[in-house]
Amino acid sequence: MYKPEELLALLEKKNIITPAKAVEIKTALDKKELVLEPFLLKNKIVDSERLTEVKAELHHLLYQNLQTETIKDDALNFLSRDIAHNYSVICFFKDSIVAKIGLVHYDLKAMEAVSFLAKGQNLKVEYYLISDKSFQEVFRKYDKLEEEVSSALEVKAKEKGDELVAIEDKSEALKEEDVNSAPVAKIVSVIIRHAVESRASDIHIEPFSNESRVRYRIDGILHNSLILPKSIHNSVVARIKVLAKLKLDETRIPQDGHIRLIIDAREIDFRISTLPLGATEKVELRILDQAKGLTNIEELGFNKQVYNTIKENIKRTSGIILLTGPTGSGKTTSLYSILNVLNKETVNISTLEDPIEYQIKGVNQSQVRPELGFDFATGLRSFLRQDPNIIMVGEVRDEETAELAIHAGLTGHLVLSTLHTNDALGAVFRLLDMKIEPFLLVSTLRLVVAQRLLRRLCPYCKKETKLPEKVLSEMTAVMAQLPIEVVQAENLSIKNFEDIKTFKFYEPVGCARCSNTGYLERLAIAEAVVINDEIKELIINRRNELNITALKHSQLFVSLKQDGIFKVLAGITSIDEVLRVVEIENL
Repeated sequence: MYKPEELLALLEKKNIITPAKAVEIKTALDKKELVLEPFLLKNKIVDSERLTEVKAELHHLLYQNLQTETIKDDALNFLSRDIAHNYSVICFFKDSIVAKIGLVHYDLKAMEAVSFLAKGQNLKVEYYLISDKSFQEVFRKYDKLEEEVSSALEVKAKEKGDELVAIEDKSEALKEEDVNSAPVAKIVSVIIRHAVESRASDIHIEPFSNESRVRYRIDGILHNSLILPKSIHNSVVARIKVLAKLKLDETRIPQDGHIRLIIDAREIDFRISTLPLGATEKVELRILDQAKGLTNIEELGFNKQVYNTIKENIKRTSGIILLTGPTGSGKTTSLYSILNVLNKETVNISTLEDPIEYQIKGVNQSQVRPELGFDFATGLRSFLRQDPNIIMVGEVRDEETAELAIHAGLTGHLVLSTLHTNDALGAVFRLLDMKIEPFLLVSTLRLVVAQRLLRRLCPYCKKETKLPEKVLSEMTAVMAQLPIEVVQAENLSIKNFEDIKTFKFYEPVGCARCSNTGYLERLAIAEAVVINDEIKELIINRRNELNITALKHSQLFVSLKQDGIFKVLAGITSIDEVLRVVEIENL
């Protein structure tokens, strides 16, 4: 075991601390005024990983940063949870020859315990020093969803009588009493907690012939999370229906409901939807976490051209601004961000939503209730009698809503809404298909923004890669069509094939921080079409000429695929991720 003075001397030798600082700390050590390692970390003199690397040298051990490692389950499970906890050790790699063990402390007893286990499997052991921070992050993997659910299933198997008896708890908070009192309640609690901790936006619980599958949607992608016995499926669905105050005995038609749960002192809303599937039901939970708050418009990921266009157009006092894209493309998040910018004491803002996903202080938010006759069209009529400056309509779904939105935009209101179209120009044609007269459309429509969501590469584990010549060539061809002003605004130099080659490209790897997906969080790519005089003239007189070529001649225009490639060139995402959400010809 090294002495604190030895660690201090090595830190000074490596120029991590200055000689003067070393003398100051040494004096305090001699007077027993401080404990060295906590002092160094608390005062941010050195970070935990760098400190561990230096300590490893003193112990004559190798150092390993577990935050950059993808740890497979068979490696992790080489050591039991109890051993890992008691000795602060993690097995982060294992094959048929060697087990690599991370130690938080140089502990001979821990080494003895590990060596005993390894001997039984004829494995060599390599020891590495790891930081306590990285150990804690990896250790959480032991508390897997499967383990908690398995223990609940064991209790369930021992129970007799009606399965639904255990889930009649009417509480609307996930309390420890729920977890301990009923196995099915515990299963549902664990599924929901794990989804929230995994940053999931949706939970799918689906019945199959011999099992029940639980999947989470994380960063837009569905991931298998858990397989339950088919025998427990109806009880799990019933528990969720009880929490959402849905009819337990109604399994023939879909039902929609809402739950507000308290998880780790946070109030989280869940939108519940059931779907009959033969003799059973599928259930879907949309997670609406108020604690995440509103995203600033600057943080959405818009390129400078789109960002500036939006900022300029939301200054208008009348007209319509539309956001388009498929379900899950981030339209609602963008609308909330825009409302957050516009939300001032001097304006009256009213919103029609289905559902209200986030509460915005100072905004009049109304939930549509079609079953009661209060739909988007009815709500819009009511809004016009409420003296609004700004109206947000969750979605233009039909001709009546479209006509009322146009009317509101014509009568001195700024209207924000969404449409389901593939691109920005598609919104123009969709409104014309809804029988909106061209002269009314050009008088009210100000801006259309189409968007998608891309997953960001995990900054902790992404690695540099080389792209094939064909891919580089096609990227060059796509980006060569950009106006020079746009390229300059993004601080990029893309003139030819050789320019593209100078950029660094990255691919996903996977680590503990990103749950081994290689991606962490999402950002928007977007294209914006300003309805200027040239576009208005095309809408009225030459609609068949309204296309991308016309856009490029009438305004600075960045397409979805060009914006996606911008993100690739910036090292934010991968080309594979761009191709997942937008089509690029010849790739």
